[in-house]
Formats: sequence, structure tokens, C-alpha cells
Amino acid sequence: MKKENIKKALMLVLSVFLILGIATGCTNSSETDSDQETEPVVINFWHHYSAQSAENETLMNVLIPKFEEENPGYKVNAVSHEWAELHDKIIVSASSDSLPDVARLDIAWVPEFQKMDILVPLDSEMADFNEVAGGLLDSAMSTGYVKGNYYALGLNTNTKILFYNVQAFEDAGITAPTTMDEMFEAIAKLSGTNENGQQVWGLNEPALAGWNICPYIWSYGGSITNDNYTKATGYLNSAKTVEIIQKLADMYADGQLTGFNSGDIPMTDGFGTGRYMMLLEGPWKSAEMDGAYPDFKYATADMPAGEAGSHSVLGGEDIAMFKNGNSEGAWLFMKFMTSEFAEEEMAKCGQIPVNKEALESDTVKNADFAPFLNAITTTYARPPVASWSEIDNALSVAVTDIIVNGADAQATLDALAETVDGLLAE
Repeated sequence: MKKENIKKALMLVLSVFLILGIATGCTNSSETDSDQETEPVVINFWHHYSAQSAENETLMNVLIPKFEEENPGYKVNAVSHEWAELHDKIIVSASSDSLPDVARLDIAWVPEFQKMDILVPLDSEMADFNEVAGGLLDSAMSTGYVKGNYYALGLNTNTKILFYNVQAFEDAGITAPTTMDEMFEAIAKLSGTNENGQQVWGLNEPALAGWNICPYIWSYGGSITNDNYTKATGYLNSAKTVEIIQKLADMYADGQLTGFNSGDIPMTDGFGTGRYMMLLEGPWKSAEMDGAYPDFKYATADMPAGEAGSHSVLGGEDIAMFKNGNSEGAWLFMKFMTSEFAEEEMAKCGQIPVNKEALESDTVKNADFAPFLNAITTTYARPPVASWSEIDNALSVAVTDIIVNGADAQATLDALAETVDGLLAE
């Protein structure tokens, strides 16, 4: 073969290899892009289910795997925080633009975070919002409504009712109190020393914040603010509010009320061992008692009625998404968490569903949520204002000063009302 022909042949072979190399490179690049496209999108979810709780076990081992199975393009990164820690972490993260996509929020936080302009108005951003919201309880959905828009979906609801020691009541010859006067009489009668020489208390309250003392204030005829949440003076320091707070202070001084001091017996242990005779608690307490003290005999009743009736406090959590996050994935997850399936699974852990279909399930009916569902019809919500966290802290400090330190109730609540007026005006 001539030299130039050999050269042409070599050039042809090199060209073929070059073309194949380019094609291979394109194929590898395409495969890499394809692999990247199939990587699941991470949905960051912050919550305050206790890390060791049945709720968290259900979330991690049942709900999230089910969601990821149904939505293979997404992966959920769920992070548990303590209740107060979650609130503070969200505030700090808002300033550093490091918020999650979605979070489980205490219903009292929604107005505060809405004012910070970090929540997505769901009814104006999500096309199927009305369809989703229509399947949830109106009372639960009302907790996500702030200044003309819905910023959250109801996730679970609850309230507190009276738990009492059946054996102690029978031994004392008394029945479950239906009025606050009967409750105070029973507390006095059941407090003192037991057969083992141990002190027992008629009533336990684990804290002195709004969640704890509002049922007493509202049922007795007092209040925190006016009806439109713009003024505390004349309400938080009204005669009825002062009178009931002083009554609680007198009960503490007489050894009839305890539980909120450092070192006090934890609520479940105190109740299960017969040291606390009565307490106001939510549906989770039944699960805790059944687990820790399965043989202990207790019963429940509505919050005893005062002059204004029986008014416990509305509790529960909402689920909301944050701005600048993955709204599509967050909305899918929010819809899943409020679905009949997810709500029924959480009902097995003591969470009262807000999904209407889940409320009709055998799981919910067998869980005996009836006393709580009945009480929810007469509950009041804590003031849905952006400054509630600050108000609640100030309230707790003032009430502690009155009950524990013996501060003058009227003077202390007068000063508190003025402080709260300023917070409401912000």
C-alpha cells in the first residue's frame, strides 16, 4: 500500500474512534443528567413530636415511608425538636434564611409567624385548597386563619378535661364535680396526708401559663382580653380574674395545689401513685396512664362549670409551609399528613384527628375521644395575636409571683394588663 493510502487509512480509523469517543461522552453525560434528575427532592419537615413518643415512631416508621412510596420523587427529612426549642429555632432561622419547607406548629404560633411574613397564604397559592380544607374540621381550620387568609391546615385538635382518682373519690364519699365550687370543695377534702404519711394534693397543674390557667379564668367569668383582642385592661385585671387567681394562690398556700415547682413529682407519676387527686389534661394522658400505670383506676369529666359555664382551652397543632421553600413538595406532604390514612394512624397514638372521615373511623370510636370531642364544643382559644408568646410569658411570670411568692393579685394583674395592652398594640 502506498504511503499516502496508509496515512488516509490511519486518519479514517482515528476519525471513527474520535466519533465513537464523542458519542460515548455524550451518552455518559446524558446518563449523568438522567441520574441527577431522578434524585429525590428533599422535603425538610420540623416538628415537636417527642423523639421517644409513639407519635414520632408512627411518623418515622409508618407515615413517611408511606408518603415516599406514594411520591417517589420526594424524600422527607423529619427533625424533632422540643416544643419551646422549635418555636425559637424558627424565629432564629427566619433571619438566616434557613427555614424548613414545612413544620408542625402550635396553633398559638400561627399569628406570630404570619406577622413575620414567613408563612405561605395557602388559600391564595394552592389551587385545591378549598377541596382539602373542606375535609377538615372548621374549628381546626379556624386556627390557621389570620387577617383574611389561611396560613395553615389543622393537623390535630385537643382540649383538657378533668381526670380524677376514682378510689379516692369513693373513699371520700364524693362524686365527680360538675361545678367549680364542688371542685374546690373536693380539692380541700382530698388534700392532706395519706395512710403512708405522704402529703397528697387535691389538684395538680404542671405550669402556670395560659394553657394551664385559662380554663379556670374563663369558667369563673374572667378573661384575658376583650372580644377583639385589642385591650387587656379591664379584663385581665377584672374582679373575676383577680378573684380566681387569688383562689389558686390560697389553694397553693393551703397545700392543695402543686406541680409547677422545680422538683415536684411529675404529673403522671403523681397521679398514678395517688399523690395528685385531680388534674386537667388532654387525650394523651390516657395513653400515658395506660402505659405507666395500667391498673390505676381513674375517670374523666368536663371542666367543672363556673359562673360563665364550662370553658376549657382549645389546643392542637397546625401544619404550615414557609416561604422560599419547596412549596410543591410541602403541599403534597401537608395533604398527606391531613389525609384520612395519616390522621387515623396518629389517632392510634392519642392524637384527635381533624379529618372528618378519620373521625368516623373505628379507630377513633374505639379510642374513646368522646369526652374531649364534647368538651371542644365549649372551648376557647388563647388570643390569636402575634404577640401571644410574649403575653404568655408575662402572664406566667405574674401568676407565679402571685401564687408562689404571695404578690398582691390586684396590683400584679393591673401592671400585667398595662404591659399586655402595649403588646397588643404592636
